[in-house]
This record gives sequence, C-alpha cells and structure tokens, in this order.
Amino acid sequence: MKNFRTALRALGCVLACVLAFSAHAALFEDDEARRAILEVRQRLDASQQRLTEELRRSGEENAQLRRSLLELSSQIEQLRNELARMRGQDEQFARELSEVQRAQKDMSQGVNDRLSRFEPSKVTVDGREFTADPAEKQEYEAALAVLRKGEFAPAQVAFSNFLKRYPQSGYKAPALFWLGNAQYALRNYRDAMVNFRALVAADPEHMRAPEAVLAVANCQVELKDVKGARKTLEDLLKAYPQSEAASVAKERVAKLK
Repeated sequence: MKNFRTALRALGCVLACVLAFSAHAALFEDDEARRAILEVRQRLDASQQRLTEELRRSGEENAQLRRSLLELSSQIEQLRNELARMRGQDEQFARELSEVQRAQKDMSQGVNDRLSRFEPSKVTVDGREFTADPAEKQEYEAALAVLRKGEFAPAQVAFSNFLKRYPQSGYKAPALFWLGNAQYALRNYRDAMVNFRALVAADPEHMRAPEAVLAVANCQVELKDVKGARKTLEDLLKAYPQSEAASVAKERVAKLK
C-alpha cells in the first residue's frame, strides 16, 4: 500500500508538470516544446506503468491476505471442533470414572458386609457386655429360640453343643442357666443341678446366680432331698439377701421346716 501511494503521488506530480507546461508552452521554441512534451509523456508512461504494477501487486497482496484469512478461519474452526471433541471425551471420561468409583464403592461395601459376618461384635446379655463372633451369637440365639418354643429336649442338645463349642464364651453363664432349665423341664434334675451350680461357681456375681441357687434347691426338693434343699436356701439368703430369689427362699425355708 505504501508503494501504491508513492505511485499516485508520482502520477500527480507528472500531471502537475503537464498542466504547468501547457500553461507556459508558448514561451518555448517548437523543438524544445517537442522534447519537453516527449519527456513529460515518458514520465507519464512510467508513472502509469508503476501505478499499474502497484495495483497488480496490491491485488496479489489482497488475494494472499484473503487466502491467509481463509486458512486461519479454517484452522480456528478445526481447533473448535477438536476442543469440542476433547470436551466430549472429558465428559465421557468423567461419566466412566464416576461409574468405576460407584462400582468400587459398592464392591467395598459388599466386602465390608461379608467381613462383618465374621468379625466379632459387642453384645449385651443379662446386663453383661462382651464380644462374640457372629456364628457364636447366632448359635446361642437359635438354642434360646428352641427353648422358648417349649422344645426342651432339642434345647438341651443345642445348649450342650454350644457350651462344648464355646467353653469360654461370654454366653456361658446364661447358656448354663437355660440348659439347667431345659433339663429341669425334662425332669433331669441331677444334670440340671450340675449346670446351675456350674453357673454360680463360674460367675457368682451374675444376675442369674441367685435364680440358679434357687433352682438347685427346687431340684433337691424334687429329688426328696429336703435337708439339702433347706441348706441351699439358707446359703441363698446369706449370699444374695437383697435378691428376688431370696424372698422366695424365705417362704420355702419356712415351709420346709
């Protein structure tokens, strides 16, 4: 464009010269006039040629500029398409990642649930808190459910097997108590006394201990051991004077006299 403006200025100068020459042509001789005119024409032709060349070059430059702009626009559009594709991939990746994380969470929860079936947990029975394995807890509760249904023979077997399998269990004292009750219901008084006494010996502070001592006295009465029953009831009154079992023992002792 700079060259184009320069050519225009040159052409303007030439035209100005022509006008000036025309105004003063009368002042020159014919030969001089012809030479001046020829020189002006040559300069005018050169200026026109230069202007034509500059116009051509300017057109080529404009065409090149348009091509460059078109190429740049095409590249920008390609970049936009690529960016959109990458965004789509990112969204897809985010969805897949979310699904993987959800599946992992579900799997982890499933594993934890399965492990919890085997992990010990805290339980509270007869006011005592202790730790028990899931299988241990399940077996004790199953035996107790059988007893509550009045099926004393199966309950006796269930509690006996439980105590053999878990001799150090926190369920030991209540298991001995309910085993003795099942045996008492089956009139197996001697075995019942053994288990009631085992409870008191193993855990004399257990809440079932006073009832176990009273149950021993009841077994002795059934076995016609009145003297032994009286002695057991007196021991109960001394060991657990504030218990409900002691209140019953007082009445029993009076009747046995």
